Amino acid sequence: MPKYLRFLFFFFAFIIAIFFIDSCADKKAKGNDTVTFYVDETVMPIMEDQVSVFHSQRPEKVNLVSTTEGAILDLLKKDSTQLVVMSRTLTKGEERIFADKGITPRITQIAIDGIALIANKKAKDSVIDLQDVIDFMNGKPVASIKGLVFDNANSSTIDVLSKKASVAKVDNKNIFALKSNNDVIKYISENDGYIGVIGVNWMTQPMPDMLNSTTNVKVLAVKNVKSEPNSSEYYKPSQSNLAEGLYPLSRKIYMLNYEGAVGLGMGFATFVAGDVGQRIVLKSGLAPVRLALREVKVRKDVENK
Repeated sequence: MPKYLRFLFFFFAFIIAIFFIDSCADKKAKGNDTVTFYVDETVMPIMEDQVSVFHSQRPEKVNLVSTTEGAILDLLKKDSTQLVVMSRTLTKGEERIFADKGITPRITQIAIDGIALIANKKAKDSVIDLQDVIDFMNGKPVASIKGLVFDNANSSTIDVLSKKASVAKVDNKNIFALKSNNDVIKYISENDGYIGVIGVNWMTQPMPDMLNSTTNVKVLAVKNVKSEPNSSEYYKPSQSNLAEGLYPLSRKIYMLNYEGAVGLGMGFATFVAGDVGQRIVLKSGLAPVRLALREVKVRKDVENK
């Protein structure tokens, strides 16, 4: 074969090889430009805001699936997901499936949230003792509470209050669960005497179609039990009270990553924990973990105009 033909043969073979490698790289990249997070429904509004801004700045796609804490734990146990947003971290027993694989979790705290206790706007009281809620969870009659209404039987809100009350199983017939936080808000707006238990985020960022219902409910100020700090005052789940740890039912929100490798999941968590993401948290009414500091210039002399 003449030299120039051999040259052309190897040249085109080289071009085809480069094209093939680039094609494979593109396919691999495209396979990694979408990620799915399973999110505790009680904090879904803030995560939707985060994704909206993230998509406006980045080409990658982040999908959110709203579900209960119980469902998230089941998915993790089955190794059906590695990326979740929850109001707590996993116990050593719960994360054993990943530890056995040598996977070290990447845990990022992104906000301070709270569990809101809401009542009908007609209710006489605007405050409630956490001890009364605990007593009711334990089956004791409380004159001011007809019933407790949760968002879901597998919700993180039930888990938190059950642990507060040291209750393994809730048997009180006047404690029941609906299907969502919005269902609770609607029920409380139509029924006086009941206490709704929802994520604060659903009151700070109500859905447009829920505005009529939210105007007919009020968020109660909560007094902590005597054995805990700050038990002499009633505190609402305001941004400052959440940040300072004064609200008795405050909790931390985490993004848990069990992928075992750095990828888009970690990239999104870094965005949420960064300056832009924390400003979104601040705007939502929840308490950010990190606040951006602003420089203030102090002038010695002020010009009189």
